[in-house]
Amino acid sequence: MAYLPAILWVLLSTALWTLIFAAGKFADGALDPFQITVLRYFGALLTLLVLVPSQGGIGAHRSNQPLVHFARAVSGCGAAVAITWASANMPLIQATAIGMLYGVLALLLGMVVLKERVSPRHWIAVVVSVAGVSIILFGKGAFQGGWSVLPALATLASATLFAVEGVLISVLGRAERAFTVMLYVTVFGLGLMAWPAYAGSQPTSWEAALLCVALGPLGVLAQYCTIRGYRSAPLSVVAPVDYSWLLFSAVLGAVIFTETPGIATWIGCGAIILGGVVLVGVGRRG
Repeated sequence: MAYLPAILWVLLSTALWTLIFAAGKFADGALDPFQITVLRYFGALLTLLVLVPSQGGIGAHRSNQPLVHFARAVSGCGAAVAITWASANMPLIQATAIGMLYGVLALLLGMVVLKERVSPRHWIAVVVSVAGVSIILFGKGAFQGGWSVLPALATLASATLFAVEGVLISVLGRAERAFTVMLYVTVFGLGLMAWPAYAGSQPTSWEAALLCVALGPLGVLAQYCTIRGYRSAPLSVVAPVDYSWLLFSAVLGAVIFTETPGIATWIGCGAIILGGVVLVGVGRRG
């Protein structure tokens, strides 16, 4: 029971990110993914600016590696747009399951970029997780027509970009405060998304726009919950909780969008979770 608060923090974070990345599906075409993302970044920036005085002021958050922050923002923005669009165009649980591949991809990138050691058990986890994603990709739900492959490929792209972002966060986290990292990615992200959002903008109501802006503070809260959880317990305890993203997506898809996952989806999800558990087990033994 000692780690229960940490588990609850990560569960809350995962639930919040599930809602945020499903925003495109809720919008049902009323907003472009770029619009949703830029409005979310705008809301996040407003939130962080309110918090800056309590965090030592702007001067306390100057970074010596702005280019790394910029690269992290590029990958994060791309991942957010891709998963938002894909979630709006395919069943949520399938998009989520394929997106969970980011853990395996981050492992491989860590091996190349950070020179981390990869054991045979790591490779077993990779094979199992990739097999799970393959089952979902070739399952009936993900490929119902000629162009229905595109959302699945967009989700794979988001997983790759999330993995790149994860490696960059690992690099930044060794030298920067959490608030500094959040502030830089928000400012850069807003700048990166401003033109695409403007170029592809479509008429929308103030209510819809304000709801997207409200995703900003929700995202800040989600990041805070993640940090609290990961700081309060070993990785072997909290990392498996990330896989609750699959459960939250399944519930949201079934209750709100009347989606019913097929047997291939459930088998694929099970393989992905198994691969994640193997990865966590390797980390615990190391």
